[in-house]
Amino acid sequence: MAACNSSLLVACELQDSNTSSLSVVGFTTMPIHLRIFLAAVMIGMVAISFLGNAIVCLIVYQKPAMRSAINLLLATLAFSDIMLSLLCMPFTAVSIIVNWQFGVYFCKISAMLYWFFVLEGVSILLIISVDRFLIIVQRQDKLNPYRAKIMITISWLLSFCISFPSVVGRTVVDVPTRAPQCVLGYTDSPADRAYAVLLVVAVFFIPFSVMLYSYLCILNTVRRNAVRIHNHADSLCLSQVSKLGLMGVQRPQQMNVDMSFKTRAFTTILILFIGFSICWLPHTVVSLLSVFSHRFYYSPSFYVVSTCVLWLSYLKTVFNPIIYCWRIKKFREACMEFMPKTFKILPKVPGRSRRRIRPSTIYVCSEHQSAV
Repeated sequence: MAACNSSLLVACELQDSNTSSLSVVGFTTMPIHLRIFLAAVMIGMVAISFLGNAIVCLIVYQKPAMRSAINLLLATLAFSDIMLSLLCMPFTAVSIIVNWQFGVYFCKISAMLYWFFVLEGVSILLIISVDRFLIIVQRQDKLNPYRAKIMITISWLLSFCISFPSVVGRTVVDVPTRAPQCVLGYTDSPADRAYAVLLVVAVFFIPFSVMLYSYLCILNTVRRNAVRIHNHADSLCLSQVSKLGLMGVQRPQQMNVDMSFKTRAFTTILILFIGFSICWLPHTVVSLLSVFSHRFYYSPSFYVVSTCVLWLSYLKTVFNPIIYCWRIKKFREACMEFMPKTFKILPKVPGRSRRRIRPSTIYVCSEHQSAV
């Protein structure tokens, strides 16, 4: 059996007739109605991802008040999702039905673009999580729009440097038949295996570990602050009563701490992190197995598994703009402005003014004040 020496090809046109039959079986094991359904859903995902993320970018571009550091990062994340949905997803959707029809070299280019835009999106999520960690845990608000632009530029350069070797491999990449696009495939080359491990570590394991640590520290800090301020409020009420010397006066109503100014933005990013983990963990596991396991990569079920995990990884591009409009009020209001008046069915509910948050300040609010 001829060996495939490149880590970035889905299948090689092998000389062995047994392997060739496996390639055909891998494509035909998925029922045609299921392939058509997945392709149709993916085309819908392209439209939703493009429109949703384009609105996010347009909002930040047209409204100077929205060009804060965090919004610039979210706009960059949206732009990377737009590029992923336009330059990769349509070809994958077509290949699910009729197999790859776009040539060998474009296969390599599409693989590079896929990892390039995915790496950029993951880098932005990583920057945002570290920024939330510095604000809430370290009480240091260091990220301004100028520094955010520098970090964005560095993230694009690093993502390109990590993904570019996939398009300049040492061996010729043949047209894939084992998955709907070029993915990490089995290789016995130590150099190719090392690069494949570097790729999945950079895309998933490092960002996941850093973000998980940041969010655990943030949750612990918010919990400790809530307990500390709660105890401080109790002691404040008792000291006021003792100074007045009014033993019969009813104890003032217990104060609550309005932590929403810290936790709402954090919760939004936490939801993005959970979506990233759900969408990318299966893809990472399958990629590692395909690189190191000859049996798994050449099994008849590999086409079905690789198609499903690719579809799941693309789902994140649709997930992000929905979260923005759901969780971020300014984005939601701006989206309503872009909609035609005939679609504005629900009446506009007046909102409260937002406060400028200082990381070193503790805000204590009354019992009846609702969350931001």
